[in-house]
Amino acid sequence: MSQTLVMGAVAYAPKVVTIWEGFKAFFVRNGLPFDFVLYSNYERQVEAQFDGGIHLAWNSPLAWVRADRLARARGQQVQAVAMRDTDCDLTSVLVVRADSAVQQPAGLRGQRIGFGALDSPQATLIPLDHLRQQGLVQGRDYQARFFDVLGGKHGDHIGGERDAAQALLAGQIDACCLIDGNHLAFGLDGTLPAGSTRVIARTGAYDHCNFTTSPGAPAALIDRFVALLMAMRWDDPEVRPLLELEGLREWRTGRTSGYALLERAVDDEGFYAADGRITAADYRY
Repeated sequence: MSQTLVMGAVAYAPKVVTIWEGFKAFFVRNGLPFDFVLYSNYERQVEAQFDGGIHLAWNSPLAWVRADRLARARGQQVQAVAMRDTDCDLTSVLVVRADSAVQQPAGLRGQRIGFGALDSPQATLIPLDHLRQQGLVQGRDYQARFFDVLGGKHGDHIGGERDAAQALLAGQIDACCLIDGNHLAFGLDGTLPAGSTRVIARTGAYDHCNFTTSPGAPAALIDRFVALLMAMRWDDPEVRPLLELEGLREWRTGRTSGYALLERAVDDEGFYAADGRITAADYRY
């Protein structure tokens, strides 16, 4: 097995280098030649999957959607081969201040709703879809304000969501959309003091990141990679620091059933075309 498996990852924070250097050492120790390439944004990473640059990508859910569409348009195939336990069955919440008179989304008609980055599945696209399904369309039924930071990183950072939460407390917006985990985290770190907000709606469940194979990736190397992931155990002192860094307790087999809400949102908001072209007019990365 002399060929090296090359994986792409997006550098959304400095810790990404520490994470993948640790995993690289783990894979090499266990007989898998492995290296990684860091990208500044998911769009370039996905495109690298189709020009032979990488065999595998640690993709956001939105990057998965684009990779799958590009592959289908070209008569090729990509696969979601693994994901974290913490990538499964997530939800986003619509939050108002505790003193707000609004009790349900319909009460936000004519008001201001804050979202994360334009390309955030959890703080923008899926919440926009949730509101649309309830008859509320941005620009027609409410004013949308996007806290658009670090474009191209698909909301992997929390900057846009934190900015939206702070704007909510300051009275600059009437509601905001956050992934449930960040709403809880902002309560713990003081961004949203205890009792300062209320959840008035919750999206359906969706999945987050996955390891996406590139078309024609070496099957033997991919199989070995996945086998090593699945063999990692939380109670192994050598492995646990790596799992903690990447925010999981166990790896799971990849699935794509959890991307249905995002697929619909991508179409309704015109983010990507059916063939994977970027069609969002205001998207900068």
